[in-house]
Amino acid sequence: MVSAQARREAVGYAVGRGVSVRRACALLRVARSALGYQSRMAARDRKLRRRLRVIARRHPRYGYRRAWAVLRAKGDEINPKRVHRVWRHAGLSIRARRPRKRVRREAVRPVPATKANQVWAYDFVHDACANGQQLKMLTVVDEYTRYCLAIEVAGRLRSGQVIEVLARLMSRQGAPQFLRSDQGPEFIARAIKRSPGGEAGQDDLYRAGEALAAMGPTSRLTGSCATNA
Repeated sequence: MVSAQARREAVGYAVGRGVSVRRACALLRVARSALGYQSRMAARDRKLRRRLRVIARRHPRYGYRRAWAVLRAKGDEINPKRVHRVWRHAGLSIRARRPRKRVRREAVRPVPATKANQVWAYDFVHDACANGQQLKMLTVVDEYTRYCLAIEVAGRLRSGQVIEVLARLMSRQGAPQFLRSDQGPEFIARAIKRSPGGEAGQDDLYRAGEALAAMGPTSRLTGSCATNA
């Protein structure tokens, strides 16, 4: 909305361009009796503005609410909206702190599957029984054939159980070249990401082809997968 003072100034501009006072007031909806009005708000706020400037110098990180609290502590009964208006017009508002820029790591492009048993993807699917019991299902899919290799169902599944399912699949199907997962806590756990080659990149793509040879018949996947870092 345009303030009354701005409309009076617009009337003066229109009159200066040759429009009559009566027509300018009618177009801009300004009463002719109000054209000579002089606002006393600036004079009334002058003392408050000085006090707010003193508070802003003493406390550079204070906003108008803290300044209003200081005035209230000194016994002044003043509306916080008035403090906000004078604080803003005096240019005392502090700038919002910019978030620090985070260094982005170079993303590794996902390796596309070009043949069967090359890339396995595993993730969780959630469901519930009729009685309200929550179910968690670990699904392992061959990305090339889209064949579901395993569905492990339980009330809760931790990283150790994920490792056991993958080790069981590798002993039966043979190890894929890569394992792909998202950033879930069960998939980025140290038990899975621990490997001779270090931790995986941002896309959690693990190289698994060289791991199966080092795994005995009863060994687990922990510490056996070299990453594609």
